[in-house]
Amino acid sequence: MSENSGTQTHLSQQALNRAVREAVEYVHAEGWDRAPSLFALVPTAALADVLADELIDSAPLTVVAQEPLPEGIEGGSPELADFIARTSWPAGVVGAVLAQEIMVIAPEQADSFEGASLDEVRAQADGEAARQARLFSGVISEGPHLTLIQPRPTEAELDERGPFAEDEIELKDGSGVADGVIAALYSTFGSVS
Repeated sequence: MSENSGTQTHLSQQALNRAVREAVEYVHAEGWDRAPSLFALVPTAALADVLADELIDSAPLTVVAQEPLPEGIEGGSPELADFIARTSWPAGVVGAVLAQEIMVIAPEQADSFEGASLDEVRAQADGEAARQARLFSGVISEGPHLTLIQPRPTEAELDERGPFAEDEIELKDGSGVADGVIAALYSTFGSVS
């Protein structure tokens, strides 16, 4: 057991869900076609001494955006996997969220895109065979995990839904889609759950 494990006992799935949703809103506000983003999750109570009272809310976890990842790291790339494998967190960080843009490919089309980069898939695919999406993977060390997918609206969907359609956030359950990403995030804490 780590020294943080007593703190983590109150960090439920609901606390992680709320933190991941906050990361979703942050990334969504930045727009599409972005590099992956990494967030640290810190117990809000641990920040009470360093943040002004008006900056503290009732959320059990505070989401802390990390520095941008090095240039050239794309979602789903070997470079991203290598970066995460070399990541570790200081004491006080009890969870992490990784946001990355991916292409969701129809199973019957998977062989057509074997080994292609994200840009190559975008160029080759039509909206039926592959669709751009964001993948959000979050973990609490020695605790729950969550994977969500945010499909990028197509031009036809945007036209149909009106001028504020891009502001809408549609999330789908991504359970089982990114088990390797979840394991990699757990490993940044020195243990796999």
